[in-house]
Amino acid sequence: MTDDDGLDNLSTPELHELAVHRARRHLDLKFFWNLLEVLPVAEAGAGDMRQAGADVATVRAHLDDLTDSGRGEVAEMLRPFYLDYLREHGVTAP
Repeated sequence: MTDDDGLDNLSTPELHELAVHRARRHLDLKFFWNLLEVLPVAEAGAGDMRQAGADVATVRAHLDDLTDSGRGEVAEMLRPFYLDYLREHGVTAP
């Protein structure tokens, strides 16, 4: 996709919601697995080393964090992940 898909103009929370909504609707478990893999790196990049360490240690911590992955600095670190996913699946901004 090109920049004319409108995704760059969306806020990061909007990208998160769009990506999660698409993944749920299509039962895209690979998306959620990939999100769980990149989430600790995003948390570390956002300066939350304690949470990043906890996430590496337990899957339950990952599942709890899925809800928060669309907010704050962690979400900003995940912005490229959401953009790539949405563009890979041809999703455009509403």
